[in-house]
Amino acid sequence: MLSYRHSFHAGNHADVVKHTVQSLIIEALKEKEKPFLYLDTHAGAGRYFLGSEHAEKTGEYLEGIARIWQRDDVPVELEAYMSAVNAYNKGGYLKYYPGSPLIARHLLREQDQLHMTELHPTDYPLLRHEFLKDDRSKVLRADGYQQLKSQLPPQYRRGFILIDPPYELKTDYQAVVQGIQEGYKRFATGVYALWYPVVLRQQIKRMVKELEETGIRRILQIELAVQPDSDRRGMTASGMIVINPPWKLEQQMSTVLPWLHRVLVPEGIGHTKVSWITPE
Repeated sequence: MLSYRHSFHAGNHADVVKHTVQSLIIEALKEKEKPFLYLDTHAGAGRYFLGSEHAEKTGEYLEGIARIWQRDDVPVELEAYMSAVNAYNKGGYLKYYPGSPLIARHLLREQDQLHMTELHPTDYPLLRHEFLKDDRSKVLRADGYQQLKSQLPPQYRRGFILIDPPYELKTDYQAVVQGIQEGYKRFATGVYALWYPVVLRQQIKRMVKELEETGIRRILQIELAVQPDSDRRGMTASGMIVINPPWKLEQQMSTVLPWLHRVLVPEGIGHTKVSWITPE
């Protein structure tokens, strides 16, 4: 369909959780000197102008990154993430929100590699332009799920694969599980992080059950809800499902998620969750 534009949603509560997890995984992988591959299967445009018509129309960033921006009590678990946001917003003014590719670019080292794919005809040229002068990167207009076959295993047998589809089609919930299975067959030691929205809880339950049935071990679920589950239209929660999470990630997110919930949802509704879908 290719109608989804993340520019309407950039910097919202779901992005805050997603990019916190992304940043913590990257920082964990950097603890070893050996290079690694960062593979972003649905990369988007890379940079989002928060004064754009799209961002202003929804104002979702006002209940996301804007609530954390320039606070003086930000937990240590958010330092890497906020350093990336700050890098694209000089002078104390929140003008841009960096998507996952730009957060990765800010945090990765010279020896690491970034491979990104995006199919949208408007977003792909924007993404390509962002990385024209970055020798570490490769930007393709290609199907993200296919990259889980063609790009894995990486050269150095270390990698972080971020899977963040738009979920325009109901079949995306099954496609992500199939994609992870394909990638895992080729690269069982990689870190896989799958973002998901909660629109209908039953869809997520079904997806989690299908992940359990793959037989893959060490699957961690992280979730932040800003509303109770509902059968009405709209996202009430979002989360990250991480396969082979770094050993500190469970504790880090158990510590920082309640803080994020208090700041992003001052009304106190919704919930947080950090639990294993399948342990060791």
